[in-house]
Amino acid sequence: MVLTYPYGMRRNHGWGPTGSGWPLRRFVVAEDSMRPALQPGDGLLAVRLGAPKVGQLRLFRDPRRSTRWLVKRVSAVYGNGRRAIFEFRSDNPDARGAVDSHELGWVSAAGSYVVIWTARAPGGRRH
Repeated sequence: MVLTYPYGMRRNHGWGPTGSGWPLRRFVVAEDSMRPALQPGDGLLAVRLGAPKVGQLRLFRDPRRSTRWLVKRVSAVYGNGRRAIFEFRSDNPDARGAVDSHELGWVSAAGSYVVIWTARAPGGRRH
């Protein structure tokens, strides 16, 4: 699932030159790979905090293209804290463009975010 930045939020992601000081970010879901939990247009509030846990929704940079973010469900964790790495899966693996750790490998917990709140898209409903 690819995420987009709403309303020019790029400048609101940090207060240093790298933007690393701000632990809270907003995202908007753009694809179907996490249905039924998330659907296009849903807003996500995420925080860079804690180690990944199995079953958790986490956001991380796409290993193939660092300007994109992916949201996936953690399926396995190795290690602790920021040094941990995790395996991830799509809730809807048959969706067009869905990827998981079988294709992209494990990712680092460092720099990833945990989803703490979801806002359903206007007119959206759970399927």
